[in-house]
Amino acid sequence: MQAPGFGAKRPLRTGRGRSGSLSAPSAAAASGALFPGTDMSLRTPFLAIASCVLLAAQGRAQYELLSLEQASGRGGFVQFGGRAPSWSWAPDGIHLLEGRGGDAKWYDPRSGKEVAAQPGAAADAAPQARVRVREGRLWLEGADGSSREILADAAGVELEELAPDGSYVAFVKDNDLMVAAADGGKPRAITTDGGPDLFNGKLDWVYQEEIYGRGNFKAFWWSPNSKHLAFLSLDESAVHDFTVVDHIEPPDYRVKAEVTKYPKVGDPNPTVRLGVVDPARGKVQWLDLSSYADPELLVVRVGWHPRGTHVVFMVQDRIQSWLDLVVGDPKTGKIKVLIHEESNSWVERPQPPRWLEDGSFLWESHRTGWRHLYRYSVDGKPLGAVTQGEWEMRGVDHVDEKRGLVWFNATKDGAVNDNHYRIGLNGKGLVRLTPGEGRHSVAYNGDRSLAIDTVSSLASLPVVRLCDDRGEVLRELGEADAGALDQYRSSNWELHEIAARDGFELDVALLKPANFDPARGYPVWLPTYSGPDAPTVRNSWNGSAWYQFLAQQGVIVLQVNVRSASGKGHYATEQCYRRLGVQELADLEDAVAWLTAKPWADAGRIGITGSSYGGFMSAYALTHSDKFALGIAASGVYAWEMYDTVYTERYMSTRQLNPEGYASTSVLNAAADLKGHLILTHGTIDDNVHMQNAMQLVYALQKADQDFELMLYPENRHGIGDRDQRWFARRQEWAAIQEHLRPPGPAPAASK
Repeated sequence: MQAPGFGAKRPLRTGRGRSGSLSAPSAAAASGALFPGTDMSLRTPFLAIASCVLLAAQGRAQYELLSLEQASGRGGFVQFGGRAPSWSWAPDGIHLLEGRGGDAKWYDPRSGKEVAAQPGAAADAAPQARVRVREGRLWLEGADGSSREILADAAGVELEELAPDGSYVAFVKDNDLMVAAADGGKPRAITTDGGPDLFNGKLDWVYQEEIYGRGNFKAFWWSPNSKHLAFLSLDESAVHDFTVVDHIEPPDYRVKAEVTKYPKVGDPNPTVRLGVVDPARGKVQWLDLSSYADPELLVVRVGWHPRGTHVVFMVQDRIQSWLDLVVGDPKTGKIKVLIHEESNSWVERPQPPRWLEDGSFLWESHRTGWRHLYRYSVDGKPLGAVTQGEWEMRGVDHVDEKRGLVWFNATKDGAVNDNHYRIGLNGKGLVRLTPGEGRHSVAYNGDRSLAIDTVSSLASLPVVRLCDDRGEVLRELGEADAGALDQYRSSNWELHEIAARDGFELDVALLKPANFDPARGYPVWLPTYSGPDAPTVRNSWNGSAWYQFLAQQGVIVLQVNVRSASGKGHYATEQCYRRLGVQELADLEDAVAWLTAKPWADAGRIGITGSSYGGFMSAYALTHSDKFALGIAASGVYAWEMYDTVYTERYMSTRQLNPEGYASTSVLNAAADLKGHLILTHGTIDDNVHMQNAMQLVYALQKADQDFELMLYPENRHGIGDRDQRWFARRQEWAAIQEHLRPPGPAPAASK
């Protein structure tokens, strides 16, 4: 049998899940001619959505409707559009694999013919040695299956890691950094002053949450040659405690206090030192940061030169208005600044430099207002821009120094899309490698002459294609199954670009009610996040059963990329600087105004919801606008003074430097101006955005004699993790929509 996609061209599924007659290469050209009257503001090559009703299918007389349980993932998961078929490159980097594991089929990518698995090519990766805590002890487990005890009492041991060459083990015990020779011997304490206020080799709450990544507490880094270990030492003694209380403590029903060092805006930050140790000797060399006058300096990245000769790290001031790329000598502690970046707003923390064989390196910067790639000499002298233009370079995928080429993904062809490109290290010869609208995920063969491209858009299910090194589609390998599209009534997402009041182009996604009738009036539900550089609208397939349920019930779903969350460059993102929420709300209002200018969108029945930053935006909207009849605000920050220093001061500066900004962005200060019905929800043991935020807003609303609702979720932190409580929250959300937005309910069922 032929492999899927290797024979005749396969029909492409769009929107409704019907089979059409267009192949991928011709769909874009034909869509306008085949479907006159199609709204061409929907920027996708697959706009044949309106034809779906005409392409009748055999089966039941009517589409089914989702229940609330189904839409909430309770009692069976319903997905509108399944996963794309599994295609990958074989371990030899030459052949294609369909499927996974031992059942995978092998194909020649050029001919499309099935071939026998290549001898030895699919062998499992060799087992690796590892270190882990087991049975209360720390063990080194060898690649050969052997075990060696490193530490008999592993109480308090965490973050254990083996050196690259397997010679040493590093770990943290009771906030002290320790190393042990892998071949035996007593573990050595690199530091001995660790405790509740001093973290050695381990990050505190704010460093892991806002700098190194949520859940990543490891603060030590082996050099590639295993000769040195760099680590951070964080002094928390000046950082204020914050207590979170767990009220659900059976069987004695006494509350449990959880105390964390948590710096809120204006509070002291932890002070930081960067040390380097030779594990064979155990003596720490502290890097000399005395040239920096800021006592609350942030060390925001740590790594190594690939030869292991220097520590490579980045430092920023407290409010992150500048950033230095620094190299340090592990033997002397002397440092050298290679690059200094500064901004009138904030400097985003870039990816680590990518070092090249000739000693030069590639560096990411937003200095022009857009994130681009630059090349520097070994001593930090600029050698020129690799990418440039009014678009964002989003990430480097691969560098071929011999050929002088860089592969990367970027927003050059639309901020809501994700395309892949190739360019010379000299900044010339830009080639787009992923044809068609949407978001692309690409995997290359060994010599990067061929690529597996998995692409979808809001209007088209995921499709897997084989492309050449110029971006030409050679074959379609397969497409995602329709999932629930052929069983349940569904609507089609539309993608629009609209003008805000000042002309800025906003990306908007719209899901109209099923069996849409332009003569009827519909309420609007606006789920949002809107935090800095965190877009909500992406041009990729959205199989959400919850949104389809809302559409079935007669609710318009609207999503908006406000400019600071548009992906359209740092110049757009920084328009929220020192006034979080202000510009975002104006953009949301403009999107609502655009939509409610249509006779079928009811301006009196607009609802908004979101969690975390989206919770802040929902409460801010109801206290600073009269456009919203309902808001459900989950886990929000309602006065930025209550959130942590690193995140907040990056965008708001300090209260001393920006008192007007803190006052104007406060939901608490505007409690008396509440319009519409506000529902607050919060996890009672949220250690990120504390429940204090909800309590403060409750108090302000009560003092202002405002009506509202509050729902607390015990045993939950930043979000609702419990399945039963998530179901409860969804029921409450739907009840609120029914009560305050009055959706008309399902229209008469559509025939297939």
